Amino acid sequence: MRWPWQRAERTTTCPLPRLLASATPGISFEAAYTLRWRPALRLRPNLDNLVRADVHQKAAATAACWDAADLLAAQDALNAALGASHEGNRHYRILAAQVVLRLAPESRERLAQRTADTERVRRLQFLKTHLYDHPGLVVLDRLERHPGCLPDEETAALQRLARTIKGCDQWWYPLLEQWEQLGDGFSDADKQQRAMLALLNSLAALNGGAQPTAQAHTS
Repeated sequence: MRWPWQRAERTTTCPLPRLLASATPGISFEAAYTLRWRPALRLRPNLDNLVRADVHQKAAATAACWDAADLLAAQDALNAALGASHEGNRHYRILAAQVVLRLAPESRERLAQRTADTERVRRLQFLKTHLYDHPGLVVLDRLERHPGCLPDEETAALQRLARTIKGCDQWWYPLLEQWEQLGDGFSDADKQQRAMLALLNSLAALNGGAQPTAQAHTS
């Protein structure tokens, strides 16, 4: 209902989509607004621009909480946040606001690539935990992927590889991690090198004069 002293209702749209940063780094939503509003009795210049700017600023705070992959959920949240009636300021009153979100083609490609990369890392971590830490499973995996009898030399090579991966994680990686912490205590490269040699000599002494190896540890 419009009272006699009220100004006529207006509808404002965006000629071009506006960018809204999502919670996914480097990827933004594209927002198209449809706004119904009523100006105050005293008009000010460029009021349409003010309405669009205010609504876009409010939408930005909500959009930043949503990942780009949750586009439809983000759109629902935005419309819920912008849909409260009678919001505005002394220059206008918002009667209704609706936003439609989309992703630009390059953003969709970037999101798909990022999702694929994340899934690949997750799969490698799974294989590392459940396959390559157990040398016998490496051979079984190879047999499953390529049915048939594996040559003895290939079987031995696969087992050596798996043992090396496991041995490096159990032996050399912790050793190098300790060395990095040890090196942080010295101010120049020469002292760091001398500390490393002293550490290796101590390990050789513990091993009866021979340098320890990953295979010697795991065999």
